[in-house]
Amino acid sequence: MEKFRIRGGNAIKGLVSISGAKNSALPCMAAAILTPETITLHNIPYVRDIITQRRLLEDIGAHVLTPELRTHKISAANIEIMAAPYELVKTMRASVLALGPLLARFGKARVSLPGGCAIGARPIDLHLAGFTKLGANVFLEAGDVVARAPQDGLVGAEISFDKISVTGTENLMMAATLARGQTTIHNAAREPEVRDLAELLNKMGARVRGAGTPTIQIDGVEALGGAEHTIIPDRIETGTFIAAAAITKGDLEIKDCNPEHCNRIIGKLREVGVEIEEINQSTLHVRCGPRGLRSGDLSTEPYPGFPTDMQAQYMTLMSQANGRSVITETIFENRFMHASELQRMGARIQISHDRAVVDGRPHLGRKVRHARQRRHPIPRAFQRVHRDELRQEGDHDRKAHCSPRAAPLPWPRQPP
Repeated sequence: MEKFRIRGGNAIKGLVSISGAKNSALPCMAAAILTPETITLHNIPYVRDIITQRRLLEDIGAHVLTPELRTHKISAANIEIMAAPYELVKTMRASVLALGPLLARFGKARVSLPGGCAIGARPIDLHLAGFTKLGANVFLEAGDVVARAPQDGLVGAEISFDKISVTGTENLMMAATLARGQTTIHNAAREPEVRDLAELLNKMGARVRGAGTPTIQIDGVEALGGAEHTIIPDRIETGTFIAAAAITKGDLEIKDCNPEHCNRIIGKLREVGVEIEEINQSTLHVRCGPRGLRSGDLSTEPYPGFPTDMQAQYMTLMSQANGRSVITETIFENRFMHASELQRMGARIQISHDRAVVDGRPHLGRKVRHARQRRHPIPRAFQRVHRDELRQEGDHDRKAHCSPRAAPLPWPRQPP
């Protein structure tokens, strides 16, 4: 088990660089299946899910080279297996993104029903219904999703999502690039990661229009080619470091980010007393305002609203604010699991269904804490990094971010 050991007493100060967005890198890696030519991806983050995705690609016959740090060169010229194994899919929901590319290029695919982090039901019914509209025969067999295209390939169609789905939008967008005719996706996800994937697909020769809007149109082509692409910065990591600087009363310069992708995050954190200055198009300067943090209600929403992946960080921040905050989670039904760990440290949080009421400024104590949701170990550790020592399980490699200038955190090889 991996742990973070943090000695308090230090504000987060100095300079930090933001990694590439995991939620963009994963579908872009899957998109390499669509072509026998090489796809070169830069700014790949070093996180566990990327390692899992690489293993999946290699297991089905792709070759993945890493000529330099943060760069992957992927060749899917010799795909031998049209199936994503359960051993990998059970640990990462994004493995389902192999389904669309395999189906589109090879006419068949088999992917185990996805697992991933424990934040509620996230069925892939929207994916499967969309593939059916593209002409595929889709069915479940022994816990696997099996999809087969007609002999003459997938056919473009009108697809309307009842509910916004990021991975559903990405999966069907990739499949539609090789379908005959035009495909239109209505009520599509608008996230920057969807736009980034569309940019890569267009570099490969696809014809995708409208990515980043509720309606995406894809004109199918006969084949896709190689491309080189740089993954966008991680907007959730950016927001997390903004919250870290504020909660520790630090002074932090955040570079290699994209403030445009973080508009709602930045706006909300400014509203509760965080001073955020946009130095240029890729750099922010952050510190807590002189009057401290003040409470503020929040509802999570699909992009361009406040992201659910920043909800835990915001709750942590509000535990140190003056006043009462009400946080409403509208995306996932089980995404307050971190609250019980914060309560163990003394945070005053009341949970009722999809609402959390947070009364700020308790005295928080020292605890061994467990991460039950991805993304959430870091914000919870930041809760009292300026006062107490925590031990924290985690699944990200954050050591590179904790430089002496940014955060003087001890990093033992073996936690005691």
